[in-house]
Amino acid sequence: MGYIRAREVTVAFPIYGGSSRSLKKTFMRAATGGVLARDAGDRIVVKALDGLSFEIKEGDRVGLVGHNGAGKTTLLRVLAGTYEPVSGEMMVLGRVASMLSITLGMETEATGLENIYLRGIVLGLRRSEIDALVPEIIDFAELGDYIDMPMRTYSSGMAMRLAFAISTSLSADIIIMDEWLSVGDQSFSSRAQVRLRQMVDKAKILVLASHDPNLIRTNCNKVIHLDHGKIVNIETIEPPAPPG
Repeated sequence: MGYIRAREVTVAFPIYGGSSRSLKKTFMRAATGGVLARDAGDRIVVKALDGLSFEIKEGDRVGLVGHNGAGKTTLLRVLAGTYEPVSGEMMVLGRVASMLSITLGMETEATGLENIYLRGIVLGLRRSEIDALVPEIIDFAELGDYIDMPMRTYSSGMAMRLAFAISTSLSADIIIMDEWLSVGDQSFSSRAQVRLRQMVDKAKILVLASHDPNLIRTNCNKVIHLDHGKIVNIETIEPPAPPG
């Protein structure tokens, strides 16, 4: 199952030590794009998301667009479970694969093999599920004997190959991405794009934040336009016609 529903979702971050700011300044737009306000405890807060309501159903490919600070990444983090709304309700049904930080949970002092298990746990997998995925992950990452060496001995490219192989090894109902993921040198990148496309095509829902209008129109059937943490418009778009 894949389903997302937001009802008046608000996310606000308190600014400690900001009580001395003038009342006028508390209602100025923040540099991050959020809106400065006061909460019930008279603390100054930045409203990163302000009363968002929407519904995403199975089969939807949704693009998030807006200027830097419009709330795109904050919304993705709420969907991934990283942030909790201060008010409103966010319902997410289905297994979520977050591509926001594919190295989350990985340790430089642990071996590549140990990091497969560490990252797998962060992704919510049971040990038996990780056991089944290990051979395919090792094969795709192409690290050879380095898989049994500490990750601190890896180049940045090797570390990203391993992280990508782990993050794309499981099927997911909902995929969340901040820009289209691209890793590795040309040879690995080509294989990675095929693998990522297969994963996205199998997913029931895609939520993709991007500044690239062509990427959005190529991959999405709906677009949520954000501005200063609010939804300006939800647009339905037609997918591009197949070549020929």
